[in-house]
Amino acid sequence: MRSSRSNLRAMLLLTATWFAAPAAADERSLTLQQALEMALKSNETLIGSRESLAAAGEMEYGARGAYDPALELSGASQRSTQPVNSVLTGSLAPDVRSTQAGMTVHQLLSTGGVLSLRANGSRQTSDGAFTLLSPAYGAQLGAELRQPLLRDRMMDAAHLTMAVTTADRRGAESSFRRTLNETLAAVEKSYWGLVSARQEVGVREEAVRLAAEQLEETRTRVASGSAPGTELAQPRAELGRRQAELFAAHEDLARADHRLKLLILADDDAAPWGVTIAPVDTGATDSVAIDREAWVHRALAGRPEIGSYQAQVERRRAETTHARDAERPALDAVVSYDRYGLAGSANPVGAGGAPPGLGGDLANALHSLGNDGFDAFRAGLVLGFPVGNRAARGETESARHLELDAESELARARKAIRVEVLDAAAALETATRRIEATRMAREAAEIQLAAEQDRYRAGQSTNFLVLTRQNDLSAAQLDEIAARTDFLTARTEVARATGSLAEDRGIDAASLGGTR
Repeated sequence: MRSSRSNLRAMLLLTATWFAAPAAADERSLTLQQALEMALKSNETLIGSRESLAAAGEMEYGARGAYDPALELSGASQRSTQPVNSVLTGSLAPDVRSTQAGMTVHQLLSTGGVLSLRANGSRQTSDGAFTLLSPAYGAQLGAELRQPLLRDRMMDAAHLTMAVTTADRRGAESSFRRTLNETLAAVEKSYWGLVSARQEVGVREEAVRLAAEQLEETRTRVASGSAPGTELAQPRAELGRRQAELFAAHEDLARADHRLKLLILADDDAAPWGVTIAPVDTGATDSVAIDREAWVHRALAGRPEIGSYQAQVERRRAETTHARDAERPALDAVVSYDRYGLAGSANPVGAGGAPPGLGGDLANALHSLGNDGFDAFRAGLVLGFPVGNRAARGETESARHLELDAESELARARKAIRVEVLDAAAALETATRRIEATRMAREAAEIQLAAEQDRYRAGQSTNFLVLTRQNDLSAAQLDEIAARTDFLTARTEVARATGSLAEDRGIDAASLGGTR
């Protein structure tokens, strides 16, 4: 929770710094790196995945509590006046009063055994004639070890819980890394989409300007009488069509702006939602060396999805081991040792005196634990097994099938990742080639338009041909923008598909997780 609050403060500071930049009143510049950093602090999907990881980490931490010592305290006071049908008591109903207190510490061992340490102290009084000491003080100090030899030896409940929570934490960590990878990719693609949308608006604005110039030049010709008035219809219609395309481009730009804000802004960032983002980076389109084999190898080693499926396989294997272990008979070795102490005062109504050396109080009883030979040792075996044991066998088979299913999911994920990497490499290769082709087409369209305009001014061309060449140039420019955008998004997709996007952008996923 502390890390979440510090992240929120950092996010607010970053947002305030960005929108404090002196630019147009309704527009603020933003670099790609700033967009990525803001997403790390504000993106709800990423925050939710981070909290899930923190919860899984706490569950793993809590599972270790099975090995915390358990302290048990007890105390009791008792009074008894029961009729006894015996002359040995010296009384039909002797009055017996006792007070006792005890402490036991249980410790689960990594071997599956349980070690128990116990200590007890008591005080008892009795008016029975044959009771030697009254009050009598007793003390006991002992230890017991119960160690499974068959069932629960390989995988007891505590080991299973730890294995499951560890696998769940690893799965949550991989899920967080996957969410981080996909969030960064989504931010980058949205950023390049916004860059493309702004560039398209520029192309549409230029097309409107060219249409307006052509209309004005046609008006001049009509006014001079060198062209009929009907010539105004075509450039006027084309100007209206291009203006409509410009309006649509502005709407696309607003939507692109909103898509990026959805990824990088927090819900309570009231002011930034009303400010237009002006991307600073346009993206380098230098050619990239394509190494499919190396990329596939890196993806299979580094994609977080692999870690998620591997964690699920590990969990299923632990469950299978535990279920198979439950098929075995229970055979426990039990060893215990206790020492006893006794002290007190001679019973004033007793028939005989107190044994020598037993006088005193509880302190003397405790002292006698080490001096006297009052002790007990026990060793034994406890064997138990259910007849038939169909429940355990059925659980084992079920767990084994789930383990095989998890292994098949892992294999399927590995194949899917291979395809993703190969598809991303193909897209990047195609986009690289398209950049040069669209550049050449755009340059040719510029030359053709300039030549057609010269012919029109010389009276050797028409509005239709000039406007057609202008449309050809706009289409070529848009194709080049699309090719550049496809290249940038394909390059991002390669980094996402290989699982290296966060590392390539200098982002430490481990430091963002926030687990113990």
